[in-house]
Amino acid sequence: MNIEHGKFLETILAQKAHEVAEMSLETAGMVRKTYKLYDFLQAQVESLQVIAECKKASPSLGDINVEVDLVVQAKSYEQAGASMISVLTDPVFFKGDIEYLREISSSVGIPTLNKDFIIDKKQIVRAVNAGATVILLIVACFEHDFEKLKSLYDDAISLGLEVLVETHNKNELDIAHQLGANIIGVNNRNLKTFEVSLQNSLDLVSEFQPDKVYISESGVFGRKEAELLAPYFNAILVGTALMQSENVEEAVAELKVVKND
Repeated sequence: MNIEHGKFLETILAQKAHEVAEMSLETAGMVRKTYKLYDFLQAQVESLQVIAECKKASPSLGDINVEVDLVVQAKSYEQAGASMISVLTDPVFFKGDIEYLREISSSVGIPTLNKDFIIDKKQIVRAVNAGATVILLIVACFEHDFEKLKSLYDDAISLGLEVLVETHNKNELDIAHQLGANIIGVNNRNLKTFEVSLQNSLDLVSEFQPDKVYISESGVFGRKEAELLAPYFNAILVGTALMQSENVEEAVAELKVVKND
């Protein structure tokens, strides 16, 4: 599906609303047992952690690696020392599938993130039942509707999930703090234009709070970017660079840079 420049998020949310309308509300099971991402990231003070993403395609790049066996890829991530695996489940724009999350979550022991544009409790329950231990809530998806965002956040926490709350600017970061989120992402990709700049992350570090963990998302392709972010962030979320790497373990190791004292 083609997206008009400047209307990426608007187009995706319209499609997502259609998908959710067709989705049934499942009965929530128990959240898969693994360590808590927040606790793990807080304890890893010596090196930048890597959240490794399984994605076949994206709206900005098109096909990235559509032939890959995602379970094999996920196991490689775990073996390489990733702290969590992010799994794209959006079928239209990222060629994802909820079954990818189910298969990967049953094959690894570390946390898995349901990476999607989550706008309804039906998606949260589905994530639990597919083995996710963390879900993504994107503040930009709830413009002028803090109560809806808060309701979904509370729903996820009540089911036993952790929540990565994604922000893009100071206003959204303030909302994440107001929400009480303790795992906060800063996406370097503008969701309206899909342009990427690591400066987006660096501009917000002065607003960080000591009891939270912060994850920089998008735009990391190697050690150079990781070293730039390491002093300020607990982890980085990396997709394209790892999906295109010929040696996943080496690529993850290169990104886990030692933090300066």
